Amino acid sequence: MSEIVINIKNSEITYPIEIKNEPVSDLYNKIINVINGENYLVVISEKVEKLYGKELNFPKSNKFILKDGEKEKNFNNYQKIINKALELKLTRKSSIITVGGGVCGDLSGFVASTYMRGINFIQVPTTLLACVDSSVGGKTAIDTNFGKNMVGTFYQPKCVFINPNFLKTLDERQFKSGLGEVVKYSFIEKSCRCDVEYNLMNFLSEKFNEINQRDEKTLAKLIEICVNLKKSVVEKDEKEADLRRILNFGHTYGHAVEKINNYKKYTHGEAVVEGMRFAFNLALKLNKIDKNYKFFAEDVIKKFNFPILPQYKSEKMIDIMKSDKKAEKNCINFVLPTDYSVVDIFEITENILTD
Repeated sequence: MSEIVINIKNSEITYPIEIKNEPVSDLYNKIINVINGENYLVVISEKVEKLYGKELNFPKSNKFILKDGEKEKNFNNYQKIINKALELKLTRKSSIITVGGGVCGDLSGFVASTYMRGINFIQVPTTLLACVDSSVGGKTAIDTNFGKNMVGTFYQPKCVFINPNFLKTLDERQFKSGLGEVVKYSFIEKSCRCDVEYNLMNFLSEKFNEINQRDEKTLAKLIEICVNLKKSVVEKDEKEADLRRILNFGHTYGHAVEKINNYKKYTHGEAVVEGMRFAFNLALKLNKIDKNYKFFAEDVIKKFNFPILPQYKSEKMIDIMKSDKKAEKNCINFVLPTDYSVVDIFEITENILTD
């Protein structure tokens, strides 16, 4: 077992992230102990409910089952979960527990942060993407017709329980989607200002077969590395004022890919990988990197056999990216590579993207 403690700078916020391979059925008692007899609502992914509902053993009356897919992260489901919380008479001492992937966690966290101005929130991520990224750091959100994650809060959980056993039943496409975020961390590692040097790119190369075979110990170590890298960033910059913006590597273009396809055609990880390809091409064009590093990065991406997405009209993509919450004035903020595992933030004008 590994326990990582998040300590947010300049605040009293601290919480544990437990990474442990254990029977899924053990989670029930663990969570009941944390909530200490108070009332609770479990927001659980529909797929997870079908696969693990009986083992998790939460009473039906305390569950809200959320359909899967990015399109479910909307105002309508937010209202439904709020109504369920009110029906259960949750108080400020109550808890909202999320069991599922990033969509489930983002939406549930937003509910927890706004219900009675904030109640306890417990994360149980069940996808690789949620384990390595979205369950850590306190970002909550819902999508709007104008873009992804346009409405949300920064709200840290009370605790996070990561159990790699859930990944055994994750479908291959969603597993690969999570690996997209893992590869992202390998490209930004040195910029995370972590005290430990993990050499994640080397780890991915050395443990390639074990990762693809979903070896439990290897996945637990992989998750631990990514969580520690994100911990280093989030502790220094909780609300994305500066350093935390590097975590958006691949996301500006990636979110536009998701939006242009109405969040239906590609997974988040697939879109982020395409965003990283775009970022490497743009960085080379601007002489931020040399061809050797670009070719090396492309080889890392190819190793995991991510799909190559079609090219979209630049005018349409620029319009979407300009409406992104990361855009400022007449510029679009891009996180671009500048060296091996190093990135920086640049304000890019529209004419550079269309040249």
